[in-house]
Amino acid sequence: MTSTLDRPATGPAPVGRLVDQFELGLDAPICLTWELTYACNLSCVHCLSSSGRRDPNELSTEQCKSIIDELQRMQVFYVNIGGGEPTVRSDFWELVDYATDHQVGVKFSTNGVKIDKKVAERLASSDYVDVQISLDGATAEVNDAVRGPGSFAMAVRALENLKEAGFKDAKISVVVTRHNVSQLDDFKALADRYDATLRITRLRPSGRGADVWDELHPTAGQQRELYDWLVANGEGVLTGDSFFHLSAYGDALPGLNLCGAGRVVCLIDPVGDVYACPFAIHEQFLAGNIVSDGGFQHVWQNSELFADLRSPQTGGACTKCNHYDACRGGCMAAKFFTGLPMDGPDPECVIGNGEAALAADRGELPKSHVDHSRTGQRKTPRASVPLTLMMRPPAKICDENPLAGME
Repeated sequence: MTSTLDRPATGPAPVGRLVDQFELGLDAPICLTWELTYACNLSCVHCLSSSGRRDPNELSTEQCKSIIDELQRMQVFYVNIGGGEPTVRSDFWELVDYATDHQVGVKFSTNGVKIDKKVAERLASSDYVDVQISLDGATAEVNDAVRGPGSFAMAVRALENLKEAGFKDAKISVVVTRHNVSQLDDFKALADRYDATLRITRLRPSGRGADVWDELHPTAGQQRELYDWLVANGEGVLTGDSFFHLSAYGDALPGLNLCGAGRVVCLIDPVGDVYACPFAIHEQFLAGNIVSDGGFQHVWQNSELFADLRSPQTGGACTKCNHYDACRGGCMAAKFFTGLPMDGPDPECVIGNGEAALAADRGELPKSHVDHSRTGQRKTPRASVPLTLMMRPPAKICDENPLAGME
């Protein structure tokens, strides 16, 4: 298990509470997201990494194994493998086996394209691999409008194969949009039908999601509907700690309720770049590169960006709000890609402060410098947004990390 980063002898005395250690960062992430490839058979309109085409500088099999060796030495509990569509890499299963053989658990996200009956049986025989099937509609009509024609049938076929093979507790992963909020009960029923667990996450204006966020993110009324549904059903639903901004409505939702970017989580992309957050693929959140900067451990423990994120931050204007302790100003990536300052309100602030901030002149909005969409490169503005975060101890331990349940 990971421990806190060493603190200077002249600094404050070590903190004893686990939540305070989360704030200050750990000497290894609890888990990390690893995008193995930008190649993908789909072109989802909200893809956070703008995937589609394979990057010619994609890490080799041996480079990937070297990263896994590091993660084992650092005692990283598991990796969230994604893409792109990770299963289209010819060495995908070799890397999964290598990771589990080296005590690094694997949770991978897939659209289901490769989950045939044989693969499902292979997965069912492993105790260290978890599978997330992506769906953004409980019906083909809603899902395929976002993920592409035939994607609903492909995902359901994968779920059927997993259930038939006896795979235990697959995940159905849903990005909540204004078109599927009304289907939450249907998603839960779908998960129950396939002996799976529902996982819902927030739509961020990242990657191609920046182009559709205005028309897809839930309305204010739907945000309240979502919060009420999570209060009623949250104990049986995973959220990836996406919705802590909704806690201003009332009781805090289950989870860390704190931005973990660069503190307990991060992203490794297909070419070895390390970003503070999977939803913040942008030069301003680039901490280093595994190949050119001495490996993952060196980047995690020595990056100036990560050191800044782990340092005490000013609360900004949101500290004057009575709900600040509940929502802590919201999501870093959501603010950044909508052109809002990091110490300002979340664009979906439930008491309306985000609407006022969005109505102000925000200049040219920042966009990711990474785009592998099959339609070609997107022009990237270089708008500057101050990088500051708000920090407060989380109310609860994240339900989706190995420390869950610890006092």
